[in-house]
Amino acid sequence: MKRIQNFFEKQTFGVCTRLGEKLDISISSIRIFFIYASFITFGSPIILYLGLAWIMNLRKHLRRSRNIWWY
Repeated sequence: MKRIQNFFEKQTFGVCTRLGEKLDISISSIRIFFIYASFITFGSPIILYLGLAWIMNLRKHLRRSRNIWWY
C-alpha cells in the first residue's frame, strides 16, 4: 500500500504533502478535502490544486537556476 501511495504522490506533484508539512495537517485529510470539495463544487478545487502545483514547480525551477547562477 505504501508503494502505491508513493507512486501516486510522485505523479501528482506533491501538493498535498507540501501543504501538510507547511500547515502541520495530516496529508490524508488534505487529500480527502480535495476529493470531497471537487465533487461538491464540480471540480473547482482541481484548478486550485493545479495552480499550487505550477507555483511549486516554478519555485523549484527558480531555486535551481539561482544555484547554478551563483557557481
